[in-house]
Amino acid sequence: MRGQMMEQALLISGLLKHAENCHADTEIVSRRVEPAEGAARFHRSNWQQIGTRARQMANALTQRGMQKGDRIGTLAWNGYRHLELYYAISGAGAVIHTINPRLFPEQIAWIINHAEDRVLFFDINLAPLVEKIAPLCPVVQTWVAMTDAAHRPSQAIPNLVCYEDLINEQSDDYVWPDLDERDAACLCYTSGTTGNPKGALYSHRSTVLHAFSSALPDVMNVSARDVVLPIVPMFHVNAWGIPYTAPLVGFKLVLPGAALDGASLCEMFANEGVTFSAGVPTVWLGMINHVREHAIKLPALQRCLVGGSACPPALFDAFERELGVKLQPGWGMTEMSPLGAVNSLKKKHLDLPEAQRKAVELKAGRLVFGVEAKIIDGDGKELPHDGVAFGDLLVRGPWVIDRYYKVDASPLVDGWFPTGDVATMDPDGFIGITDRSKDVIKSGGEWISSIDLENIAMSHPAIAEAAVIGVAHPKWDERPLLVVVKRPGQDVSAAELIAHYDGRIAKWWTPDDVAFVDELPHTATGKVQKLKLREQFRDHQLPG
Repeated sequence: MRGQMMEQALLISGLLKHAENCHADTEIVSRRVEPAEGAARFHRSNWQQIGTRARQMANALTQRGMQKGDRIGTLAWNGYRHLELYYAISGAGAVIHTINPRLFPEQIAWIINHAEDRVLFFDINLAPLVEKIAPLCPVVQTWVAMTDAAHRPSQAIPNLVCYEDLINEQSDDYVWPDLDERDAACLCYTSGTTGNPKGALYSHRSTVLHAFSSALPDVMNVSARDVVLPIVPMFHVNAWGIPYTAPLVGFKLVLPGAALDGASLCEMFANEGVTFSAGVPTVWLGMINHVREHAIKLPALQRCLVGGSACPPALFDAFERELGVKLQPGWGMTEMSPLGAVNSLKKKHLDLPEAQRKAVELKAGRLVFGVEAKIIDGDGKELPHDGVAFGDLLVRGPWVIDRYYKVDASPLVDGWFPTGDVATMDPDGFIGITDRSKDVIKSGGEWISSIDLENIAMSHPAIAEAAVIGVAHPKWDERPLLVVVKRPGQDVSAAELIAHYDGRIAKWWTPDDVAFVDELPHTATGKVQKLKLREQFRDHQLPG
């Protein structure tokens, strides 16, 4: 017997229609890409205006031959025009393909050609990049500068039109089509640290379900009373889904554009009364340094989601002590849309002694509804969820991919996606990421967690950033090498750093040596590039 309920498809256009009906005047604030001074640096819109302009753009693209399933690319920062495209493209039945402009030009061109983007939208400060890649992208029929005619780029870009010209030519009389909720809606590529990037093709259904789960009290805990600024870029896994959660619950959305330095972020946090934000640890490190230097207070800010890599305990403590802000670790990946777990304590944890409570708070997070996970050993045997045993982490759920775009073979193992992370799980569903499987240090047949070693190094007052890699050892196979960046004006010796580990870990985990560098290499999404570090220190001779 089937239930007798309406068959209503879960569509991205439905999120926009809900926002227009219930949150029409809710403000959307963006830092402009175009040059401006004073208050003119910020554009102010709302969901009613976003909806109107999205329908105009849907008309414009349809008249230019856009068909269902066509890929439409974007090279753009977090701004109101990018938000309009999120809904205009997917709502009309095409696929929005967000591209990371921080990748190498040749890699960007490869991604565009692999996706077969028919139209490519770009922010005007990326015009020099577009001029370089346009000759490499014969699949692109039209390049659209996301600006008005007055700010049209001067670069030699073929078939160039301006965003506002497209909008102004069109009526907002457009009816969003009734699509199958399993139709493709969004295409995101992995960072591509090894080999070519791989595409994750999300559906309307997976995206809407992800938005529902994101808003839950034990996840992002956002509502129409919040002001949210996503620092994580809209080109990186759809800003962790925040542009879709925004119309679902109706919070004020603040979009920082390309200015992600501490001063620019603090200005928007303070002026707009931001209550919740999300970003990677490197951004939060830059922000707390600016806060310290200028004695800034952000009284409205309550919580910040930190993901992409592990949250250093020293950073967690600094935000709580100096700003009264709770950092919430989260975990996920492009292949998961990206949400898998967010750290939110249960009632029984609140009365734990501080050290025990903090040990839970610093875990990668607790599984959100919609995601199942398990850990297995090298033979594929499932391991207990006791918070101690660690193994390869596998997941499944309605917003987890079952294969990569244009790849016939599925990566699934008996219906589960192998994340590449090594983790523990406890009986409450908390995940503790001990390492990436490719980064774990294998010493004498035992595993050493590079993340634990990095967190201890980061707790030293002289250290700004740290990474630990395994280097070859004739007896133990690998031993840990600590690579650090010192804080400005601070000094510390290798012996002092190694002594900093005493009593904090098992003796045999202690790094054998320390290398001081001016900076660590990062990926385009802010993660430390350990592959480059391993190449750099491949011939490093350990003491003794």
